[in-house]
Amino acid sequence: MSETLVAPATTAPRDADTAFDELYRSSRDDVYAYAAGLLRDRAAAEDVTATAFERAYRKRSRFDPSRGNRRAWLFGIARNAALDELRRRSRQAKLVSDPIDATSLDAERSERRLVLVDALGRLDGSERELIALKFFAGLANAEIAAVLKISESNAGTKLHRVVAKLREVCDGAL
Repeated sequence: MSETLVAPATTAPRDADTAFDELYRSSRDDVYAYAAGLLRDRAAAEDVTATAFERAYRKRSRFDPSRGNRRAWLFGIARNAALDELRRRSRQAKLVSDPIDATSLDAERSERRLVLVDALGRLDGSERELIALKFFAGLANAEIAAVLKISESNAGTKLHRVVAKLREVCDGAL
């Protein structure tokens, strides 16, 4: 019995669960970073991340590769979960500002962080979402375009404008 009756693992077909497992492992931290950047609340970001992956798992068989890659599909689901959370929050009382632990940072970093937090707070929701997708989730412009359902050049242009706006606000405050 020197012949193998089972195909090696490398030639076995990938099923939806294996693909989902790989997507989860490669994207969980980025989805959380995106949600945390957009919501500015760690606990809510954890809930949104869990909700996004739960929705994606339930819908995994409906993924259509002709409409984009799995990562962009997942961030579309995460975006909807985050927007649901923002809508839920709008019906509740809002904090005056985000709590910041300035004691853990040195004075210069603390000042820069306060300026950046203030600048991010001046952005509208769609602008803050662009920043979260690009810098917190680490998505490429093509992936951002797929998530937002806009062209890649439009995503790049919008992102450039938002970053310029942030720079202007931060430079004026320092």
